[in-house]
Order: sequence, then C-alpha cells, then structure tokens
Amino acid sequence: MELSSRVSELTPSLTLAIDSKAKAMKAEGIDVCGFGAGEPDFDTPDHIKAAAQAALEMGFTKYTPSSGTPELRQAIADKLKADNGLDYKASQIIVSNGAKQSCYNAISAICEPGDEVVIPAPYWLSYPEMVRLAGATPVFVPTTEATNWKITAEQFENAMTPKTKMIILNTPGNPTGSVYTREELRGIVEVAAEEDIFMLSDEIYEKLVYDGAEHVSLASITPEAYDLTITVNGFSKAYSMTGWRLGYLAAPEPIAKAIDSMQSHSTSNPCSFSQKGGLAALKGDQQCVVDMREEFNIRREYMFNRVNSITGLSAVKPLGAFYVLVNIGQLGLTSTNFADRLLSKANVAVVPGIAFGDDRTVRLSYATSMDVIKTGLDRLEEFCKTL
Repeated sequence: MELSSRVSELTPSLTLAIDSKAKAMKAEGIDVCGFGAGEPDFDTPDHIKAAAQAALEMGFTKYTPSSGTPELRQAIADKLKADNGLDYKASQIIVSNGAKQSCYNAISAICEPGDEVVIPAPYWLSYPEMVRLAGATPVFVPTTEATNWKITAEQFENAMTPKTKMIILNTPGNPTGSVYTREELRGIVEVAAEEDIFMLSDEIYEKLVYDGAEHVSLASITPEAYDLTITVNGFSKAYSMTGWRLGYLAAPEPIAKAIDSMQSHSTSNPCSFSQKGGLAALKGDQQCVVDMREEFNIRREYMFNRVNSITGLSAVKPLGAFYVLVNIGQLGLTSTNFADRLLSKANVAVVPGIAFGDDRTVRLSYATSMDVIKTGLDRLEEFCKTL
C-alpha cells in the first residue's frame, strides 16, 4: 500500500511516545515519575465545566458556524484588545479544535511547495511536520543558552532566502520556557517587514510567565507587524482545558476568510459545548489562572535550582510555560539514549531534546505534583552519578 509522500515522511510525536511508555509502565504497577506532561495537572475550573454542562442540558449540541459562535469570537476579540493591545473584529477570529489546528490552518493557508519557513530550534515538535504537510520546507536556526534559547534578528536575516515565506515564533516557548522581550520582537519584525514575510506567533502559554516577565504579542509591535502576523492562542494551558480541544487565531481579514473556508471543508466547527466553556473561561473570574501560575512558579523554582545542582546538568531559568530544558551535553549521551536509560533504570520519564531539534537536551515538565518532582529529581541525581 502506497501512502502519500507527505504522510510517509512524518515523524511520530516523541512526547506522546514517551508518555505512552510511562503510562504502560504505571499500568504494570511500576512507580514512574513522569516529567513528559505537556498539560497542566490541575482540573478545569468548576465554572467552566458548569457552563459546558448547562449547554448540554439546554441542547446546545448542534453545528455552530465553522469559525465559532459569534459571541465567542467577539469575546476573544475583546480579550485580545484588553490583554494584548490588539484591535481585531470578530470576523478576523477563527475558533478551531485546539491551538494546534489553528497553527496548522495558518501554515496551510500561507505556505505551499517551494516555500521555506524559518523555525528557531529548539522548537515545538509539531511545527516542522505542519510545514512539511503544507509542502514547504522547514529551515532550522539553532539557538543557544547564551541567548536564552531565542533567535536574534541577525540570525533570522542570515537564514532568509528569496523562498522564505514565514517565521514561526513561540513565546513563552515550549520546550525552552523563553520569553521574548519587546525589543527582541521589534528586531525580528523589522527584518520580516522588509521582505513581507509572514509571522506565526504561537502565544498559547501567555498567561504562564514569571519573575516579572512581560508577555508581548508580536502583532502589537508595529502596524506592519499586525499586517503580517497570525496570532495563535487557546484555552488548554491557561485554563487547563487540554481535552476540550479549543483554540483560536487572529489574522488580517483575507487570511481569516481563507482559513474559515478551509476549516468549513475539513473539521467544520469546534465542539459546540466546548465553546460555551471557552466563553465562561474568558468572561469569568481569572483567579483560577493566578492560582495555577503561582503553584507552577513554586515548582519551577525548585526544579530549576535542583537541576543546576546536579553534576553534569545545566539549565537556563525559564521565564514562562511549565518546562525546564536541561543541557546534558557534558554527559556524552544522545538525548534519546539518556531518556531511554533514565526511564528503564530509574523509572523517570523525560522527553529527548532531539524531538525539539536539539540532541544536547532533555525536557522536564513541572506540570506535575511537587512530590513527583522531588522524587523524580532524587532519582535523576542518582542516575547521573552512574554515568
């Protein structure tokens, strides 16, 4: 059986593979400390669940407009204005089945065979696969700890060719936890604006920033940035709604219209009652976000300090999201070898950095309990002593 070349060339998600293996071990009764989670370990807040339950009870279970309900699109536009200083009409908002679909839609609407897309590495592992599915070519730009894992305007300019169609930025970032400053974003915008290069700004972790870091929306930098940026966000991280599959993008009108048409022929509309939950998330009390962020911050401080105390390991302090990217370069192992041995010998699950384009690293998530973090890092330290 012959499959399309686009599908045949895809790389399965290593994060899901690690998580699946760890869950299988747990099912066998093995005590596994899992640091692979890409989702908050908190339950969805009660008022959000209540809104969805009420929607079900009132029979709100039919098709909605393919781009989302008018009230949710307007609420998102209001949120972008209040939180991010961005003026979008509801017609420029497309609600999708998760921020992942929003990213995919944006890339598919802009890119085609022969185009190149600049992706700073380490990157979220789905970006290059989405680019390949669109027939375009991902161009990776390695970053280092010296720049806090962030691409510079100069690096972006050096990576550009006449084929460059888009750059993908993720701030706060997965797997790095890096947060771009306004000045750093301005430099990138100036380079993109010179050649009319589109910018996909994935801001799904925007509510999870620490140490006084400021989240700045790329599209807010200049009018030129607004015209070239597709902003992606969603509900999964800030409101612990990963299983609800609800995300959105905001884009210039022609792009939003094209994506609306694409979505109408692919997945139709986002889940009806999930949209009611999303509306409650945006309009309800935001203390749940504050409480979750404060707990994540306690875990972040502990994990970062502990990792840097282990001989052979180092990490840049993350200012956002809920990950610590650990440099294992001194240990002389590939990230896959390290992760496999750590799981089999110490029952600790981490994600190999090769999945994110950097084989010198592994990613640890602190979206798990402090008890698991302490036990898992004890095991990690003992494991490193054997290398």
